[in-house]
Amino acid sequence: MVDSLLVIDMLNDFVYGALKCDAALKIIPNIRLLIDAAREIGVPVIYVNDSHLPNVDGEFKKWGSHAVRGSHGAMVIDELKPSSSDFIVEKRRYSGFYGTDLYVLLRELNVDTLILTGIHTHICVMHTAADAFYHGYKLIVPSDCVAAFNVDDHNIGLRFMHELYGAEIVNSKDILKRWGAA
Repeated sequence: MVDSLLVIDMLNDFVYGALKCDAALKIIPNIRLLIDAAREIGVPVIYVNDSHLPNVDGEFKKWGSHAVRGSHGAMVIDELKPSSSDFIVEKRRYSGFYGTDLYVLLRELNVDTLILTGIHTHICVMHTAADAFYHGYKLIVPSDCVAAFNVDDHNIGLRFMHELYGAEIVNSKDILKRWGAA
């Protein structure tokens, strides 16, 4: 099995700004541990980031302006900055697969298992999980590395990913053990 760690939407606008998610602060240290371990053992780290066009993006009708391409809000938070060895995929919709080259990148890396982290559990993480499932990927979601605006939405996202897409729901320590980094 070849794993890849996906870090979804850990951006300034989602953690500190326009669509602030207080629960995101709690998952930063756990994601940081996974990023460091992944880099150490050569597991590809892929940042999957909202990057919207100014003034015309369809999501703005629902959520207001956020993560506008090139803005501070669309940048990964300082605590989880990508390194030169990481990959960055920009998206304009909830799923990291829709309209992006994520699928091609994963195939080129021979990945078959995705470890999903980031926000929001019930939106972008779950929609990325759905498309990953449709493409045949095994899914693992460390519940202490994903967050939503509230606990109910978080739990709904976890339940749906498990029941609908076969995601294995674990915690970050389980991932570290899987990688021999615990």
